[in-house]
Amino acid sequence: MGAWQPLPDELPPEVRHFVTQLRLLKDRTGLSLVALGARTAYSKSSWQRYLNAVQPPPRQAVVALCRVAGESGEDAERFAVRWELAVQAWPRPATPKGAAEAEAYEDDPTLPWWDTPPEKPSWRLLHVALGLAVVLVLAVLIGALVLG
Repeated sequence: MGAWQPLPDELPPEVRHFVTQLRLLKDRTGLSLVALGARTAYSKSSWQRYLNAVQPPPRQAVVALCRVAGESGEDAERFAVRWELAVQAWPRPATPKGAAEAEAYEDDPTLPWWDTPPEKPSWRLLHVALGLAVVLVLAVLIGALVLG
């Protein structure tokens, strides 16, 4: 697990510290990048980019890794703070001449299916349930009349 490629020398200290801590957390899971991808809904190639400091991970990827690694409470909150500091200091890609300044990195709003908020209740489901209840009551009444 610990065969990581060296991080670029020009990385700001906040980014270097964050990625190093992220690597240690990933190593503690004992999972391969493929298995980590399956457990977090972020692909193997995404995790390679995040763990080699090519691209900052979205906050939800860090949250997912903390969950898989069993981190919670204050430890998970520390990772959120490290993420915040690292994203602010993360080197921006060079912009072509004449292009506007690179915007700040945006957090990826993609959530794994198990973290998505529940949808609003559907009235259709309630109607189906009531219809089934009526059919059941009628079946019981008809059965009682036929047998009784």
